[in-house]
Amino acid sequence: MKIGMLTSGGDCQGLNPAMRGVAKALYNMDPSTVIYGFTDGYRGLINGNYREMTPRNFSGILTQGGTILGTSREPFKAILASMGAEDGTDKVKKMVNTYRAMQLDCLVILGGNGTHKTAYLLSQQGLNVVTLPKTIDNDIWGTDITFGFQSAVDIATQVIDCIHTTADSHGRVFVIEAMGHKVGWLSLHAGIGGGADVILLPEIPYELENVARVVMEREAQGKRFTIICVAEGAMSKAESQMKKKEFLASRAAMKYPSVSYKLAAELEEMTGRETRVTIPGHFQRGGDPCPADRVLATRLGAAAAGYILEGKFGVMAGMVNGKVKPVPLEKVAGKLKYVPVDDPLIIQGKQLGISFGDE
Repeated sequence: MKIGMLTSGGDCQGLNPAMRGVAKALYNMDPSTVIYGFTDGYRGLINGNYREMTPRNFSGILTQGGTILGTSREPFKAILASMGAEDGTDKVKKMVNTYRAMQLDCLVILGGNGTHKTAYLLSQQGLNVVTLPKTIDNDIWGTDITFGFQSAVDIATQVIDCIHTTADSHGRVFVIEAMGHKVGWLSLHAGIGGGADVILLPEIPYELENVARVVMEREAQGKRFTIICVAEGAMSKAESQMKKKEFLASRAAMKYPSVSYKLAAELEEMTGRETRVTIPGHFQRGGDPCPADRVLATRLGAAAAGYILEGKFGVMAGMVNGKVKPVPLEKVAGKLKYVPVDDPLIIQGKQLGISFGDE
């Protein structure tokens, strides 16, 4: 059996354990398996850049962050727009031709939302595809959790933990910006885990006055500091009412490097309290995968190997209600898993007195 494998999109912890899970299970259940690793994501599949892997390549990578195959962002819109191009740039056709020329039996794809849209497109072209869900954002539809998420939560939470002491020492307000352009799972979990006083998510537009009130109320209670955990895609209620083009133009014209700096400046002006910003950025993607991600990635990888041997293609190995199950790609592609406003963590957070900026 000949298997192709690639990792696409932003890197995260758990990619190597997941590939290891697929490979070890396949080698164990079908010793005749040959695995080819495409370098730098879909780009490798498009250009025919790959190398034959051996069991040794997958040894010792359980605890290793990043991806041994390399990755790249190949936007779905660009791939889709290239279809039917007469100048030879039809990326879909090139990927299909590479697959056919190599006589692959299946293509294993590890990636996030954009990656899954392309994976489904390739499946529709007749390729045997099995995918695994990776992203620190935990926003892939059809799975309870993605690998990379818990490791990123651990890092973001540690940042909040460390900020507590300096915030208390100096009596400051701190705005900590976590990754998450469109969804706020990372900020929600890190904010709860780190004991943030305010958590701002893209799904719950905030009002500056509500955030300022928390700062002033805490000061009145004799509390020296306030910790605010903000998703990079958080927006005010006024911004949420803008049309998409108007919103994008507004953000492009913003004099601050991110929403956190804007919020900090506005809060400092409104409350008179010294306010600082901390952005862990790509730290959240890097480093070794935590044990929870190693276990999750290994389970999903082994399950994907089973689907391949069963001839069950066009599916993602997902975690559904605590069990690993095959999820049809047609149900996954193009859908984001947003944080529901009635999520138990939000309800319980409000019971604890955490503000989400909406009231």
